[in-house]
Amino acid sequence: MPMSGGKEAVYFDPRAKLVTVMCLSSLAVIMQRILPLASVLLLAGLTSLYFRSDAIRAISRLRAFLWIFVAMAFVQSIFTAGGEPLLTAGGVTLLSTFGLERAGSIVLRFVVIIASASIMATSSPRDIIQGLHQWRVPYELAFMVAVAIRFLPLLREEARDVLTAIQLRGLELDKIPLRRRLQIYSYLLTPMIASVLGKARELAVAVEMRGFRAYDRRTSYRTLRMTGRDWLVTAGAVVMSVALFCAFTYL
Repeated sequence: MPMSGGKEAVYFDPRAKLVTVMCLSSLAVIMQRILPLASVLLLAGLTSLYFRSDAIRAISRLRAFLWIFVAMAFVQSIFTAGGEPLLTAGGVTLLSTFGLERAGSIVLRFVVIIASASIMATSSPRDIIQGLHQWRVPYELAFMVAVAIRFLPLLREEARDVLTAIQLRGLELDKIPLRRRLQIYSYLLTPMIASVLGKARELAVAVEMRGFRAYDRRTSYRTLRMTGRDWLVTAGAVVMSVALFCAFTYL
């Protein structure tokens, strides 16, 4: 049974989670204003708690990108007219209420997508592949999605190993100028991608050696079945999404 955050999670069919994630992600993309996005974030947080996903840890990693969101607020304020000016220099609006609102909506949208995506981490890749396959998604495409999900943490581990190796050589990235730091990151990008591509090549050889796509049809010993609780979760996600969309669009 899937584990999340050191707690034993109640099993749900991965298709119910996929529908929930698609509903939350779609709302995050459709909604534009702060209040609707905050409501979607609240719904995503409650849903993550219900599925016992480790959304807080995933969201906390966004702190490293806080300066990007601050830069977005200034860029939106300078190049987009609207709102009350909060900070001006030489007649140019550097920061406005509209810029803050747009930057806040971007932050909320990222948080909602990450919180909803963390729900899928409570299911094993094998269950996700099987669920997609039973949805008539071609097995090759379902397998590709699962491998892509698996390679995201692998890329993060490669980046962490490279940065650790740099720190062990006495280079403190936090104390060097930003331009020099970006230059160092550009040097590190090539070996990181080369390492990940090497692992991808090894994976491709391994699946070919095991007869992947040797037959036109693929069978499975395990068949996922939606329980009443899964159908209730799926229906609840759709109904809540439609209700939120209608409430903030037509009211």
